[in-house]
Amino acid sequence: QVQLVESGGALVQAGGSLRLSCAASGRTFSIHTLGWFRQAPGKDREFVAAISWGGGRTNYADSTKGRFTVSRDNAKNTVYLQMNSLEPEDTAVYYCAARIRNAPRDNKPHEYDYWGQGTQVTVSS
Repeated sequence: QVQLVESGGALVQAGGSLRLSCAASGRTFSIHTLGWFRQAPGKDREFVAAISWGGGRTNYADSTKGRFTVSRDNAKNTVYLQMNSLEPEDTAVYYCAARIRNAPRDNKPHEYDYWGQGTQVTVSS
């Protein structure tokens, strides 16, 4: 089992920045990829970014590329999502998710095995 706990969500003005954290515990050695997803009210869960646990390979959604940066600190078993130039459209609950298998794509929620409880990000205009 892998446990994931997100933190760092807040209310921020448009153009501002936030850094989300995802702390992993349990069988972290089994993690292949850790992804960030978000879900706004009435919308499907949307891929944001992903990072491979061991090699640092990153992947971003088109909507976040150039504004968001995903990184990891393996010593702390923590993955970060630095979000800059935030827009009201970024308002959502942000989730981190762990995948224990290799997969051809990072953006499919059903490919992930463990999920955190989510953290709310609200961007005001």
